[in-house]
Amino acid sequence: MSFARRPRLLCLLCQSRAFSTSYRSLAEQRPLPAAATAPKAAKATEAAKAAGTDQPSKETTTPGSPFPPKNAPPSLLPDAPRAYGIRIDAFTPKPLPRPIGMPSPPKPGENMGIDFRTLKQRRDDFVNYKKHLKRREELKNKMSRPYFRDWTNLKFHKGKIFIAPPRPFRSDVSLFFPNLYGQTLLKSDRSRRDTTPALEGKISVVSVFSSVWAENQVGTFVSAEKNPELEKVLEQNKDRAQRVWINIEENSLKALLIRIFIGGIRKRIGEPNWDRYFVVRKGVSHEIRESVGLLNRSVGYVYLLDGNCKIRWAGSGPSEDHERDGLVKGLQRLLEEASPKKA
Repeated sequence: MSFARRPRLLCLLCQSRAFSTSYRSLAEQRPLPAAATAPKAAKATEAAKAAGTDQPSKETTTPGSPFPPKNAPPSLLPDAPRAYGIRIDAFTPKPLPRPIGMPSPPKPGENMGIDFRTLKQRRDDFVNYKKHLKRREELKNKMSRPYFRDWTNLKFHKGKIFIAPPRPFRSDVSLFFPNLYGQTLLKSDRSRRDTTPALEGKISVVSVFSSVWAENQVGTFVSAEKNPELEKVLEQNKDRAQRVWINIEENSLKALLIRIFIGGIRKRIGEPNWDRYFVVRKGVSHEIRESVGLLNRSVGYVYLLDGNCKIRWAGSGPSEDHERDGLVKGLQRLLEEASPKKA
């Protein structure tokens, strides 16, 4: 924390306007002269010789740069319509080229959307120039996101982002479904809980939606009317397979409406499934949406997970005939993999 340079005779109002919390030493940092960088180059050469290489390693950051190098993985669906970026005029969904999901296994307590920082940590972050720039970038992305872009993108095949794969992904190459944090429909326990404990150890058909339109799209995959074969397989394997509902609602007004009509949701879902219906308010970050393919908030998504929370199959938007058949066959295959093998 520092005070900007100002004349001696200033009123208190002008002095308050001159107050600054920017990281002055970093903001005024200048590239070092060649004489100062020579010892660093000599140390890098010695380290390279010790490692058995002829050339020193090249740094990806430049002197005075406030940002670290960005090694973000390429987007899974670079041509898909999004709520941000350039508006596109034509789009045709394609089958998933590779598994989707997070690279690390989910853990309870992640993505809760709760700030656990102490007052000292918040103060340190407040005067940190790098975090100021990062937060500024996040706010700029939110402000530049058109409000109705998700709805206008529904004109492309009713919002379908990708086509489900014809068969499940192999377990050794599949990625993980993230842990989310939300409230269930249980009357006895109104506290929020993690989704990972409910998913571990069982094969799960997970429905993710944020509106009635998206929930109806999910129904084309998993409802008893549209896919009776799936309902039959789930009924025959209650101890090993289950359905899970995740309703992501970040809008406070819409979340209030869910609380008002929660009785109707309980009646429709059924009491045995109350502990597997999650209403998630926070914690679904931009990285999570890009990793698992939640690119449109107005579209419904279906994921087939194994007992290790790995995404083995995924579908989006309204279902097609081959996608419903692929979901049933994928569930049957995971059940066979999970069944104990006879010696």
